[in-house]
Formats: sequence, structure tokens, C-alpha cells
Amino acid sequence: MIWGRQRAPARFARTGFPETTLAELAWQRTRTSAHRWAAIGAAVGAVVGLVAFIPAGWLAKGMATATDGRVLLTDARGTLWRGSALPVLTGGEGSRDAAALPDRLEWRLGLSGLSPQLRLRQACCLRGEVRAVITPGWGRMALRVLPDQTTQGTTIGQWPAALLTGLGTPWNTMQMGGTLRLTSPGMTIETVQGRTRFTGDATLDIAHVSSRVSMLETLGSYRLTLRGDADNSVPARMNLITVDGALRLTGAGEWGGAGGLRFRGEAEAAAGTEPALNNLLNIIGRRQGARSVISIG
Repeated sequence: MIWGRQRAPARFARTGFPETTLAELAWQRTRTSAHRWAAIGAAVGAVVGLVAFIPAGWLAKGMATATDGRVLLTDARGTLWRGSALPVLTGGEGSRDAAALPDRLEWRLGLSGLSPQLRLRQACCLRGEVRAVITPGWGRMALRVLPDQTTQGTTIGQWPAALLTGLGTPWNTMQMGGTLRLTSPGMTIETVQGRTRFTGDATLDIAHVSSRVSMLETLGSYRLTLRGDADNSVPARMNLITVDGALRLTGAGEWGGAGGLRFRGEAEAAAGTEPALNNLLNIIGRRQGARSVISIG
């Protein structure tokens, strides 16, 4: 030892590790962190890619399940977010009856604020673009059809009455002709734990109805209205009236809640048309003299 000279302090004396070892540890930590973020990025990318390309067939399966096989989206193309399919009405599982519309139904699913918004188009049947906001929840789902702000008014769509043939009995026997036109200033259909609620107003006009089991060229025109209160304290009220025609239909009922669909009505022939409508009255309800009692639910 040389007196008067102090030894220089060793570098990294506090750690006890040489400089090269600390550099290697820092590099390993950086590499591990980079690998971790790369894995997270890859996982997020895979999830985003999977969600972005969910096939339209998933929507078709969901529709079939929700309607017990009565509404099918066949030949589905595209994705859940943007696609098309051919709608078909059937009598449900095991039924051989089916009726399809002539044009494909096109959809786009995006966001309106924080809620998903569905946009529908169909050349044959929908009036312009129909928009609906979907509100998901725990054990519940709400579909709110937005009012049309254009000069088209409140008309949502128009369909051939022959489409009902696909639902099976008694529609397949009646072989109806005419048109179905749905109008609404705004309505909401909500399912809560398997129960359906309806809020708003909707009108279904059934015009120039005909049937192959009647000798009359036209049976008449009818109007079915549905009105549901916003508080959902009672089921939506249903009312059926005859606008004109030889077959006179009246009835009332309700839809929603634990009871589902319930309807009670009567059908009878206008004076002088009884022989021409006798077979039809036997089919559409339970015969009570000159009247036929219609009961659903």
C-alpha cells in the first residue's frame, strides 16, 4: 500500500454485480417485456379479427332459435356486421310448409352512440332503410324501431299475404292472396327472461284478401292494431276490425307478459254471401251457427 493515495471506489459497489451482468439483466427484462406486449398485441389482434369476421350464418342460427324455426335466414352471406340472406317463413320444426320472399334482406350492424344500430334493406318489401337500435342487457334484449323521418311516413314495409302460407295450418289451407302493410310511428319489442313486451303503436293493414277455399274473388280488407304502454304494467292491447268486404272479422286480444299471445274473435258472412263463405268459416274457427269463433292462446 502506498501511503497518501486512496483506492478508487469500485463501480456498482452497492450492487455487487459487475457492469456486464447488469447490462445483461436489463436486456433480458426488456426482451421479456417486449415478448409480453407482442403476445398481448397478437391476442388482441386475433380477437378483433375474429369478431370482425363473424360469419352471417351465426345470425341465421340465432334467428332460427329465437323463432322456433318459423323464421329462417337462408343462404346467408357476408358477416354479422354486413351481410344478406333470403328470409323464409315455415311452420316450425318438422313442417313441410315454407314460403320465401323474392329478394334478399340486407343488413348493416354498427353503433349509434354506445348502442348497436341495425339497418335493414329489402327491395321487394321494406320501404327505404329501416333502422332499429338494439339495447342488450342481463337476461333481456330490446329492439327499438326508429320512426321514419322522410316523406315515406310511418310505413315500415309491405309483404304478399301468400307469405303466410309458409306458417302451416290454417294458412296453408286458406292459400291467402292480398297484401300486408305494417306502419308504426315508433315501437319497441323487448324480451325479458323469455317474456315479450311491446311498447308503442303498430298497425297491420291486410288489404284485398282472397282465399282458394272461397268462391268470392275478394273477401275484404282488415286492420289489426297493437298498442303497448310505456310502463309495461299490462300486456299490449290488440284490436281487429273489418274495413270492408263480405267476410266480417272482429276481435280483441293482448300480447306480452306471462300469457304470451291471446286473441278472441268472430267471423261471419255479410248478408247474401253465406253460401260462398260457408267452407271458409268452417276452417278459420269453431262454428257456432252462422258465426265462426276464433281463439288463439
